[in-house]
Amino acid sequence: MKTQFPSKLEIEREWFVLDAEDAVLGRLASKAAMILIGKHKPRYTPFLDAGDHVIVINAEKVRLTGAKEEQKFYRSHSGYPGGLKESQARKVRVERPTRMVEEAIRGMLPKTKLGKQLFRKLKVYAGGKHPHEAQKPVPMNA
Repeated sequence: MKTQFPSKLEIEREWFVLDAEDAVLGRLASKAAMILIGKHKPRYTPFLDAGDHVIVINAEKVRLTGAKEEQKFYRSHSGYPGGLKESQARKVRVERPTRMVEEAIRGMLPKTKLGKQLFRKLKVYAGGKHPHEAQKPVPMNA
């Protein structure tokens, strides 16, 4: 008996909206990553992009537990000597609120070409509005 794999034409993609208001960052990120990868579908295949699109709204109102607001740092490096930049989560929330959610979700995706492809299906917005109403997204609890 042969194993059947879904082709790109057979995979049906849906759009989901996750509201990040008062949601814990890690729990929201794991739910979004699961949807992006497609693990919630019965036809999940680890090496294929079978997941759905995810829209995260109210990213600026996401909740961090404990003292992470002061102790968590976001780091980036330019590639040059001495090119490390650090900023606290509190500062990142003010300057670029979508970065916290994007980096949390990106960290839960595969570190391969497939992971980059999956990350492109994620849309994060700081406020409560998004321009994807035409796709008829389904609201989902975070």
